Amino acid sequence: MDLSWLEEALGNISSVVWGPFVLIPLLIGTGIYLTFRLGGLQFLKLGAGLRLGLIKRKDAGSEGDISQFQALTTALAATVGTGNIVGVATAIAIGGPGALFWMWITGLVGMVTKYTEAFLGVRFRGTDAAGEKSGGPQYYLERGIKGPFGKVLGLMFAIFATIACFGIGNMTQGNSIASNVQASFNVPTWATGLILTVLALLVLVGGIKVIGRVTAGFVPIMIIFYVVAALYILIANIGQVPAALAQIFTDAFTGTSAAGGFAGSAIIIVIQYGVARGLFSNESGLGSAPMAAAAAQTTHPVRQGLVSMTQTFIDTIIVVTMTGLVIVTTGAWKVVDPETGEQISAALMTGEAFTNGLPGEWGHWVVTIALVMFAFSTILGWSYYGERNIERLFGRRAVMPFRILFSLIVYIGCTVQLGVVWAFSDVMNGLMALPNLVGLLVLSGLVARETRHYLKHDPKLEATKEEVEAFMEGQPGWADWKAGDVVGSSRRL
Repeated sequence: MDLSWLEEALGNISSVVWGPFVLIPLLIGTGIYLTFRLGGLQFLKLGAGLRLGLIKRKDAGSEGDISQFQALTTALAATVGTGNIVGVATAIAIGGPGALFWMWITGLVGMVTKYTEAFLGVRFRGTDAAGEKSGGPQYYLERGIKGPFGKVLGLMFAIFATIACFGIGNMTQGNSIASNVQASFNVPTWATGLILTVLALLVLVGGIKVIGRVTAGFVPIMIIFYVVAALYILIANIGQVPAALAQIFTDAFTGTSAAGGFAGSAIIIVIQYGVARGLFSNESGLGSAPMAAAAAQTTHPVRQGLVSMTQTFIDTIIVVTMTGLVIVTTGAWKVVDPETGEQISAALMTGEAFTNGLPGEWGHWVVTIALVMFAFSTILGWSYYGERNIERLFGRRAVMPFRILFSLIVYIGCTVQLGVVWAFSDVMNGLMALPNLVGLLVLSGLVARETRHYLKHDPKLEATKEEVEAFMEGQPGWADWKAGDVVGSSRRL
């Protein structure tokens, strides 16, 4: 069946949703607004957030299903994916090196957006029929914004997120793994699909506690593996780094041209692709990460919000930067395909950069292994996001069938062509973000007020559970948050 017409139509819709007049100004505008509303929180409290999430890792005696560190790695598992490898290359291939600058900007403003949505995810979380914490935009939009408007926003998000998880969080990731493993090691796609399905099933049926334990061990290893390889290339090409940085900053405001028929990027194209791919990579404002944050063992929403904020820093400011600098310093973005005489495709660009930068065939293998790890971790993270929204729509009893179905669909993604699914996933991701961003703006006053109160009493984030409870006693909403409530047990469309 020829579905090229559908793929083209979805591509046109995606270009509008992710274009310069809808999501891009809304995402950037929301980030800038929240930066002022919260007093530059992402710059002032980044160190404290990193210490709390990576060193302390958990709040002793607090309620939740997984530690703050495990919530962070689960969210990182979902965001550090193909966007950090192929997405960065796409932005540079179309927008030139200057696109990397705009990816940094989205990361810096996106940190405060991620803080806000994670804060709300914990602030309005509840307890489901199985005794697990459950939260995210599907709940905080409805609970935080009273009346039909909030209910409609929450329902819209739940529907879009449920559909999106099967695309961007499942089939597309499996397809990327299978196609790259076949190209690198000549392993049939059906075999890769079978292995991934079994591995996913073994992890996912255990729920968030098993996912949290797996990602806590797996995600740091995969990030360190990739960053060390990239640092080796940058050190080996250290003489090219200053010129690469200069070109990135210059081209961010002027556009550039590359070899092989790349005609040059107007400034709007540089900004559009830098912002769009940056947001695609770190998911700030998408509404995904607060679902993992809601499961964290934390004594106050501010604390987990700051931990979750560091996810965007790690994803964009560290991992994306490594990929972008390797592509620019090695000159891979200017390599021409000898058969077409045009710039090589974005799908090959990162592999070309690492192959040029590392000895022998190491570069090719590093990118393939990294892509396999990144994409599989994304499957794990997005499975949890999907189940939280399935619970919102159909109740707790639908969660286990969803986990099994999600695992089986990984096999389909590995063995079929996914042009339409990629296009459809882009649209669904954009539609997820719209109700969430509206909610963040509406609820920004509550977030700012409660953040100021907490940081006034615990500026160094060193308060014990008892000390937090003492200075929070009597504050609006504190008693309800402490008590929690049962969600999802009888919820229906």
